[in-house]
Amino acid sequence: MRSRYTAFVLQLDDYLLASWHPSTRPPELDLKNSPKWARLEVVSSHAEGDRGQVHFRAYYRSSQGMQMMEEESDFIRENGQWFYHQGQTPA
Repeated sequence: MRSRYTAFVLQLDDYLLASWHPSTRPPELDLKNSPKWARLEVVSSHAEGDRGQVHFRAYYRSSQGMQMMEEESDFIRENGQWFYHQGQTPA
């Protein structure tokens, strides 16, 4: 999760696509209008076998001040490598 956050900060779309599971990966990624990311807070994480979940909050600056995006992300491990699968906003 931390490496993907860093890739969003640095706008490394190739890394983000490569670390996205092929079953849910978009054909392309345009980060031109990406917010100015400020901080990542990992709330919790756990893995069981080849499945994992990370609950995080990512903070960014906007014209309205500091904002926050929260997600529970699902990851899948294949051949020893973790891939982002999907995410949902916590209830």
